[in-house]
Amino acid sequence: MPELLTIVLATSNQGKLAELRALLADLPIRFCSAAEVLGEQPSIVENGETFEANALIKARAVARATGTLALADDSGLEVDALGGRPGVRSARFAHEHATDAENNAALLRELENVDERAARFRCVLALVSPWPASDELVAEGTCAGSIAREPRGSGGFGYDPLFLVSGHEGKAMAELSEQVKNGLSHRARAVRALRSALLKSLNDRLDEAERIAG
Repeated sequence: MPELLTIVLATSNQGKLAELRALLADLPIRFCSAAEVLGEQPSIVENGETFEANALIKARAVARATGTLALADDSGLEVDALGGRPGVRSARFAHEHATDAENNAALLRELENVDERAARFRCVLALVSPWPASDELVAEGTCAGSIAREPRGSGGFGYDPLFLVSGHEGKAMAELSEQVKNGLSHRARAVRALRSALLKSLNDRLDEAERIAG
């Protein structure tokens, strides 16, 4: 099927890029990164206090810079015993330029003497058009679980090796196959919530093409 729509993904995280492309692979949409369009990843200050605020900051900036529909993801881990931290600071929990391994180690240190380890992954997607009068669409998804006492599995990225998924026999997200993860993850659930808006955009594009052809 020919691609009817181009959307720029407003993230430099290769794991997120791969997941979003896989989750939306059945739609006739061309997904590209901001770096592919602009030649470099734009510098965006993510200073929002919520996932939604940061997703909108990124999507608006990339939509303006590229003149194309932009889809941004802001997501992270919320641990009840830490009052919802690391939250919006999930990617820089250990320090500003932390690696996944450093963030995981910092989380384990914080929970070293904690027995109640309930947590959830949360993802907010924002779809923003470069045209000022257009709507901004936001969708959210969560995945419940708890924090393991040591990393497990070799798949995924971020906190996946520490996140034990509720209802999956104590398996960490990093131990699940890509197919299983893409059926239950917080990002998959947010994509499902946004899918109707993407389908409407595709139908609008088809209607426009038919008017031009007719």
